[in-house]
Amino acid sequence: MNIKPVITAAFSAAFFIAAAAPSDAVPAFSSDSLTLDDCLRIAMTNSPTVKVADKEVERVDYSRKEVIGQLLPNIDFSASYSRMLAKQVMYMNMDAFKGMGGGAEGGEGGEDKPAEETPGLGKSDGGIKVGLDNSYNMGFQASMPLIAPQLWASLSLTKEQVVRNVEAARQSRQQLVNQVKSAYYGLLLAEDSRRVIQESYDMAALTHDTYVKQQALGAASDYDVLRTSVAMKNIEPQLTQANIAIRRARLNLLILMGLDSSFELKPADRLSNYESDMYGAALEASNTDYSGNADLKLLDIDTKLTARSLKLQKLAYAPTLALTANYTWTSMNNGTPFKSLKWNPYSMLGVSLQIPIFSGGQRYSKVKQAQIQLEELRLQRENLERSIASQVALAADNIRLNVEQIASSSESVRQAETAHTIMEKSFNIGAASYLNLRDSELALTQARLAYYQAIYNYLIARSELELLQGNAPIEKYSSANN
Repeated sequence: MNIKPVITAAFSAAFFIAAAAPSDAVPAFSSDSLTLDDCLRIAMTNSPTVKVADKEVERVDYSRKEVIGQLLPNIDFSASYSRMLAKQVMYMNMDAFKGMGGGAEGGEGGEDKPAEETPGLGKSDGGIKVGLDNSYNMGFQASMPLIAPQLWASLSLTKEQVVRNVEAARQSRQQLVNQVKSAYYGLLLAEDSRRVIQESYDMAALTHDTYVKQQALGAASDYDVLRTSVAMKNIEPQLTQANIAIRRARLNLLILMGLDSSFELKPADRLSNYESDMYGAALEASNTDYSGNADLKLLDIDTKLTARSLKLQKLAYAPTLALTANYTWTSMNNGTPFKSLKWNPYSMLGVSLQIPIFSGGQRYSKVKQAQIQLEELRLQRENLERSIASQVALAADNIRLNVEQIASSSESVRQAETAHTIMEKSFNIGAASYLNLRDSELALTQARLAYYQAIYNYLIARSELELLQGNAPIEKYSSANN
């Protein structure tokens, strides 16, 4: 049996499966059809900002577990060895034993005899050497808090910190949605503006070619050819600037999406596609509810954290009670270490009570700091709420004004297109001059640019209102929905 075709087929199948599998580095989206939702989903998956926010939530959760661990028994094992270099000499007062015939030895007249060496005891002046050469100690120590009010309060404080970091992660996603939308709309504006300028350049080039042909036939002067050539070259710097704007907008969007600059990103939308739903959004702008604003929610959580911190500082005056226990083995010997060891175990169980009395006013100062900080947060919330209310009202006004501007610009574009068509036909039959035609081209270009700029301003104002109200559908762009 010839197995070569089988092997070839297997390698071919493996190649196509690997090619069809989505890559971790580049999301499985076609670079030719990236919509705004596609960009937002990629950003929610790849953006370092979102990843850092999620890691911070995970870190604080471990911090909470650390506090819980302090309520559980703490068990340690320790071991030590020491070698005696010079033994301690101990002296005993024997005066109390003189009446019993146990006074100090001496000669006649109460004079002491010269000191003599006594093996194992040092000099015969009553000194005794104590201790052995080698000492070993090892065992277990355990402790557990029984009454710890400040520790219990810190546990509820870490719960609030977890809630705060979750809200901070939500704020990061809200801000990322706003930034990606702004960058995407900026890219659409840059591409539509370049398209308008390119059309203006093509019209100028067509007119120039017409005069060049007429000059060859003797129907146009050198001045007409030069004038159309200058008009065409005056547009070339605008095309260059438009290309630079497109590259900058694309790189900015790629950075926000967490993609490499080599990724070929092409938006699938155009600004004119958003004109159809702007009237419904203008009605939504009448809703000025900003209760979902992330800054306000974070400030409320910070206020709760400070209130709990104030309670925590007050509990520093409360006594604490802890349970302690140990089980230890000891051994001592003379001469060579680790020889003739005899281990003697002993154990202990007890309680430790600590009552704070005086610390130089430190606890009182910490309580006053927390109280002042709590008042500061309340004042900051009042100021922030007024600021957000004003920004929401301003964003809603901008949406309504931009909707009116879009309607006006759209009508201006239609009129400019009609005027240009009339002028172009008149120019072709010789009823209009080149200056008239050029004026109509410039008017059409300006009308189109103003139209796209109005749509861009409307979309930016809508995105800003969404961020201020905190109602961006971030769950829609999460990785679970990819």
